[in-house]
Amino acid sequence: MYFFLGALSAVEAAYSLVLTPRMLAGFLLPPGGQAVAPATCAAQMGLFVALGGAECLLLAAMALDRYLAICRPLDYPRLMTAGLCWGLLASCCAGGSVLALGLTAAIFRLPFCRGGAVNHVFCDLPAVLVLACGDRERQERVLLAACLLLLVLPLALILLSYARVLLVILGAGGAAGRRRAFHTVGSHLTVAVLHYGCATAMYARPLRSRSLDEDKLVSLVYINLTPLLYPAIYTLRNRDVRGALLRVVGHGPPGAGRQARVT
Repeated sequence: MYFFLGALSAVEAAYSLVLTPRMLAGFLLPPGGQAVAPATCAAQMGLFVALGGAECLLLAAMALDRYLAICRPLDYPRLMTAGLCWGLLASCCAGGSVLALGLTAAIFRLPFCRGGAVNHVFCDLPAVLVLACGDRERQERVLLAACLLLLVLPLALILLSYARVLLVILGAGGAAGRRRAFHTVGSHLTVAVLHYGCATAMYARPLRSRSLDEDKLVSLVYINLTPLLYPAIYTLRNRDVRGALLRVVGHGPPGAGRQARVT
């Protein structure tokens, strides 16, 4: 679990570094913005899609890890080896990178109208796609298909796996064990619903039904607010972390964090 949490933290940090500095700089620019080279815009879009796609797949890998830990605890050390963990992480990064390369190449192969301004806080896919002068129906279908593959399918697998996990939790073990399992599963499920919910609301819609001004507001939420919630969701529900925080502020016994069990 901590291996995948570390990987998720690294992806989130890179995700914020790709988007936030340029977005904050944009707020300081005069009305009308600043010209951005197509290569710079394409690079930002590609990195954004690659990291976002890797995070979507990584959340599904974390659900698999929790499923094996709770539903097959005796086989878990044999199945979830270090090699498998690294292999899942590499597959998530490779899948996100391949998707980013394909979508970015498909969009920037279109001709763009001169003088077009990206009506967004960064080079997002729909905001750039609406600037295309040619027929963009094919690219729009590719974007919707990618959303189905990357958002709807992993979320369905996560929900199915956690339905099985909940049945196992409710049917076996004592109250303390069920409480610990609920805390672990609840943290990950909360993050998954936040991430997939915001992403689906943003990208699983046709261009003609969009309002770019509303998209900008939603983007500010999932770029800045949602990642800030992740540490609170994951760490403050963990007794080891709470014990360490209490020791730091001087309200807990010296061994509180070491004696606590992971929840």
